[in-house]
Amino acid sequence: MAKRVHQPREDAEFDFILGMSRVPVLAYFTGTWPKAIEPCRAMDLVVGGIADEYTGRLTAVRTDITRCPAATERYGITGAPSLVLLTEGEAVAHRTGPTTTTEVRKFLDDHL
Repeated sequence: MAKRVHQPREDAEFDFILGMSRVPVLAYFTGTWPKAIEPCRAMDLVVGGIADEYTGRLTAVRTDITRCPAATERYGITGAPSLVLLTEGEAVAHRTGPTTTTEVRKFLDDHL
């Protein structure tokens, strides 16, 4: 995972990152149950590259569903991996399931 991707340990830390970010936040929700592990690991590479590529334009946050249950519920996360683009804490776009770097770029560029 890229150094530019924040990894909150709990909901309070997730909320702190959201509050401190002056740019949109790409919240990447991950899971640790057997069917989610491999797709989430693959997305780690995608999100890490995106975080580096979009430096200064967004803040990337890798959010473990079990560690941040309030954030998971707040943004209606029902599966992992999921991406939510947040502007001032409000969800402006949502995508569930593994995806490619090209698709994430399009997802972001359509909303940034």
